[in-house]
Order: sequence, then C-alpha cells, then structure tokens
Amino acid sequence: MGSSEMQRNDNGVIAIRSISETSVADQAFENGPTIYFDGSCALCSVEIDHYASRVGGEKLGFVDVCRNNARLGADLTSDTAMRRFHVRRPDGSLVSGARAFVEVWDTLPGWQWAARVARIRGVLPVLEVGYLAFLPIRPFISKAVGRFSARNAPK
Repeated sequence: MGSSEMQRNDNGVIAIRSISETSVADQAFENGPTIYFDGSCALCSVEIDHYASRVGGEKLGFVDVCRNNARLGADLTSDTAMRRFHVRRPDGSLVSGARAFVEVWDTLPGWQWAARVARIRGVLPVLEVGYLAFLPIRPFISKAVGRFSARNAPK
C-alpha cells in the first residue's frame, strides 16, 4: 500500500501508510495516533477524509469501529467507540472526546495551532463541554450531511 489514498482492509483498518502483517489495529501505530471512527456516520466520514487528505495525514491510522471485525484493543469496546471519538496515542494510551481531537490536531501541521490553543489552561474543559453538547445532535447532523452528499454525488 504505497499510495496516499485511504484503503480498507478486511479488519476495517483504513491504512494511509503501510502496515506490516504482524501489526494489528489494537496496537498503536508507530508513527502517529490511531483514530477510531464511526464509518456509518456521514459526518464522521467527511471529517476522517479531511484529516487523511491533509499534510501529515500519512502519520494517522484509521479504524472504522462499525465493522464487526474491527480490532479495538482490550481497553475499548465497540459500543464505547461508537458513542464517542477515541484516539490511541503512539505510546498505546487511549484518549477520547476533546482530548482525542487535540491528538489529531497536533499531528497535522495545518491544525497544530488549534492543539496549542486547546492546551491553554482552561480551554480543554470548555472544548469537552462543547463536545458533550454536540454528541446528542450528531445523528441529525450526520443524516443531513448524508442527504447533502447524496444529492451532490456525481451521477
């Protein structure tokens, strides 16, 4: 897999860079964070496509948690992963919510300013409150994004 396009394998891993046969999705990628995302969510898929296409996107690993055979690791269940955004750091630790977004932003050169802002004392708790407020409306926004995308798809 030498290309920079997103490619799914049978385990639901979207690879942006080569992954050895001995590597598994429940282990941290060596070069950067692993993003666990809901591939059935149109909004989430648009966001993941955006991150993957940015400079630095090749440093991210992606796991579609809605696939039955997605490997999440012992510390993350499918149900938990579907309810909230999770990122596994290269050291293997798992973070979620606003803190997970900061991990992604810190990896992407065009977003590192946002990571720096989020690390200012008191900002991360505010971002987390905003994320928690967003979660109940995510399905409605995703449905709207899906309809918009379907309407604008080439025929």
